Amino acid sequence: AAMAARCRLAARFHHIHGTNIRLDASHMQATRVESFANGLCFSQEPLAPGQIFLVEIEEKELGWCGHLRVGLTAHDPQSLEVVPEYSLPDLVNMGDTWVFAITRSHNRVVLEGGEAQSRGRPWEPFLLIARVRIPRDTLVGRSRPGRYSHILDDLYKMNVLPATARRSRIGVLYAPQPDGTADMHIVINGEDMGPSARGLPTTRPLYAVIDVFASTKSVRVIPVDYGFPSLQTLCRLVIQKHIVHRLAIDGLDLPPLLKSFCQHE
Repeated sequence: AAMAARCRLAARFHHIHGTNIRLDASHMQATRVESFANGLCFSQEPLAPGQIFLVEIEEKELGWCGHLRVGLTAHDPQSLEVVPEYSLPDLVNMGDTWVFAITRSHNRVVLEGGEAQSRGRPWEPFLLIARVRIPRDTLVGRSRPGRYSHILDDLYKMNVLPATARRSRIGVLYAPQPDGTADMHIVINGEDMGPSARGLPTTRPLYAVIDVFASTKSVRVIPVDYGFPSLQTLCRLVIQKHIVHRLAIDGLDLPPLLKSFCQHE
């Protein structure tokens, strides 16, 4: 219960952010209103070990080169005299910050001495990272219902949808290691990209960094509930398993709210 409460609190953007960022009233949506830079955002609270900070790309902007950047920092946003213009290289150059640029063809990090390997089947109910167990259902974005939406959903399932596409979901977390340090992991559409950085300190609070950069215009925080799936989520999984297309949900004898949940989430 304590972990769930902390996760809900941290699933918002900090009120300290880049000069071109505008937050909505809930502090869950961040939009860059000008230029291509000054789009730094931070989690409202430090992350707990194994807690993922997950965002969905809501809006893109043509004409810029580059995409979303994500990572972790040991700097308390409240302590920054000025929010840096860029996460890379400005914030990283301040030290104790680990940020990676998400590319259109982003794939798992290749571990030393071997090839990147798949970390579990894409539709297992939980994503396992070290000892961290995350409900996979929330980690995967879904298309809006439409004539060909099932095609887009299949692309999500195979994780071949570009990581920088609208409705792609990207998260960052750190997993403690036996030596007292932590590995940083980036998760894209329900798949672990591997340890993107190692040796992070666990003795200092670590905040998520989201840089709404260049062609990424707007992102929204997606809360992740840890523990057992809700009855509503279980109903959705059963319903979606037995229909050919999500538009068919409209013809089912179900409460309107459950129909909406099955179609849009």
